[in-house]
Amino acid sequence: MRVLLVEDEPDLGAAIKRALNQEKYVVDWVTDGTEAWAYLENRWTQYTLAILDWMLPGISGLELCQRLRKNNNPLPVLILTARDRIEDKVAGLDAGADDYLVKPFGMAELLARLRALQRRSPHLQPKELTVGNLTLDYSSSAVVSQNPNRDKQVIPLTNKEFQLLEYFMKHPNQIVTTEQIRNQLWEVSAEPASNVVAAQVRLLRRKLTNSGCTNPIETLHGMGYRLNLTDEPK
Repeated sequence: MRVLLVEDEPDLGAAIKRALNQEKYVVDWVTDGTEAWAYLENRWTQYTLAILDWMLPGISGLELCQRLRKNNNPLPVLILTARDRIEDKVAGLDAGADDYLVKPFGMAELLARLRALQRRSPHLQPKELTVGNLTLDYSSSAVVSQNPNRDKQVIPLTNKEFQLLEYFMKHPNQIVTTEQIRNQLWEVSAEPASNVVAAQVRLLRRKLTNSGCTNPIETLHGMGYRLNLTDEPK
């Protein structure tokens, strides 16, 4: 899952980004509202959630939210602000925010509110995602393989491998390009090595194969990759 974090307080922004990364979110963190709007308009990047500080250089978080709703964008939005008056909360919610969190706050509360937004948003992922013999359990961040000839097996994955498998499982039997994977799973500001996607695919393929999956990720030279889990024997 990918989150756009717009927060101009360096220490708070870094703390939020660190907490979200630990929960397996891919986080694009920007400190300026104008730059944030450019990220939101980028058709190559699809965000799951947005966390917007109210007071920002350039475009305010409130105006960003208003622009999203004016463009019929249903992206769930959590507003962060030190404004704690009832009329301020009403203004934030009327602008189209889905939730409102007053500073200072604890990271546990922030994460709980994000989970609540996911539960209330039908287009976000359910508690589990199953394709073929693999199940992603979002509540425990575990990947379970249930091969007919083996007992259930938990496959240990790194954060990036988990994100990569999730992306493949949301596009089963579809060809996805290296560029699509890089755009969705690496931060916009990151400059990954040219072979980083191929390297991550090799590591993930090896772990899936060791768990009993046969040819789980197919490499289509010059085109991209395709997940074949739906072809696994039942």
